[in-house]
Parts: sequence; structure tokens; C-alpha cells
Amino acid sequence: MKYTVITGASSGIGYETALAFASRGKNLVIVARRKEQLEELKSEIARNHPDVDVVIRTTDLSVADNAYKLYDSLQEFEIETWMNNAGFGNFASIGNQNLNKIETMLHLNIEALTILSSLFVRDYANVEGTQLINVSSGGGYTIVGNAVTYCATKFYVSAFTEGLSHELKSQGARMQAKVLAPAATETEFAKHAFDVKDFEYHGTVPKFHTAQEMAGFLLDLYDSDKVVGIVDGLTYEFELRNAIFNYVERTR
Repeated sequence: MKYTVITGASSGIGYETALAFASRGKNLVIVARRKEQLEELKSEIARNHPDVDVVIRTTDLSVADNAYKLYDSLQEFEIETWMNNAGFGNFASIGNQNLNKIETMLHLNIEALTILSSLFVRDYANVEGTQLINVSSGGGYTIVGNAVTYCATKFYVSAFTEGLSHELKSQGARMQAKVLAPAATETEFAKHAFDVKDFEYHGTVPKFHTAQEMAGFLLDLYDSDKVVGIVDGLTYEFELRNAIFNYVERTR
């Protein structure tokens, strides 16, 4: 039995992606801090896809040691796809941002993603059919005002994953590394980024996708041989593209 690991699966894109992969008969390891939401997700999958095995892991990945513990706890499973979706954003000028929140964001968006990606590549780079999909953002390719630090974390995700894709190909590895870069998506993202209890996308955000639509785009990326799946920030059309950043091969 092979498994797909999805971090940040308790809501939003991660939740809907778990449902989408379950509809294809993929066994899942769903990861998040909130056990109750993961249990709800598992129950929903069991009702609709009773043959799919769902394993729950509750952990706070903003703590680096927990990323190692999570990976170690999955040694008994054969992993086919690893998706680093856990992350959050922040809207504030750099001089006014809450540095405690920023530290946590850096740990989760960058540190945990790097640790988990590296461990997965170490063990599975040469296993046929494996994929690593890291969730970045349109803000990982364009700097957005009042979200500079958040965008910087996502530029890291995009550059790291695109670079890894080049590296794997140059080594003749069988794993594919890919980046999903959503634009505004109706999830809990804005609520946490603005530090508010509620946020209504309708009437506030001119254009956005639903989490279910983004999960569909992610499946398109999964099925393709492209490296980047990105939403155009103006048209909101989804595009599958080759690596975007310039890459220089080491000559010595």
C-alpha cells in the first residue's frame, strides 16, 4: 500500500486535496494541529471512499523537532507523494509586524518544509512515480505590498522547489518536484493573515478561487510533467508551466 502525505490538511486547500486524492483511491496520511478537523475529514472520506486508508498525525510543524518526529513516525509506510501545504500568511508593514508571529511563520513556511522535503528526497528520490509538491503562492513570484515577509517565505518555497526539480533531473532521479502557486483562495488564510475572527471573501476580494477549485488545479499539476502550477494574478486563469526562475548549472 502506498500513501500520500498532506500537511495542513485540517482545512482549506489541504482538506479539499485530501478529498480529491481519496476520490482516486489514494491512501492518505493527513497532518495538522487540529485533531477534531482531521477526524471529520477521515470520517467524510470513510463515508464516500470506504476502501481508502486514512492515517492521522497531529503535530505543530512550526517546531522543527516535530518535523523530524513526523517523518520518523511514517517509516512503516511506503510514501508515493508528499505535499507540504501547511503554512500561513501575514499582512503588515515590516516595521509593524508581530515578530513572534513572524518567527512562527518562518519556522513553518520555510524550516519545516525544507526538513520534510529533504528527508523525503533522501529516501525516495529514485523511487518510480514519487512526487513532492510544495504549496507556494502567487506571492512566491510577485512581491505584494504589506505582505513582504510572507512573500519572501513563498519566494523561498518557489526557488527551493524549482531548484530541487532541476537537481533531480540533472541526477536522473525518478522523483518529480513541483510547485503550486495559488492566488487568493477562499480558506482560513485571510483570517489568520489579518488576525481577525472572521473574513468574508464575497464582496471583499474581487477575484478568488474556492479551495475545491485549487485542489482541482493541484490534481492537474500532479497529472502533468510540468514543474509549476500557477494562478495568473490578473486573469485568475490557472497555468501549467516549466520552471520560472533562472537556473545556472554548476560547472565544477
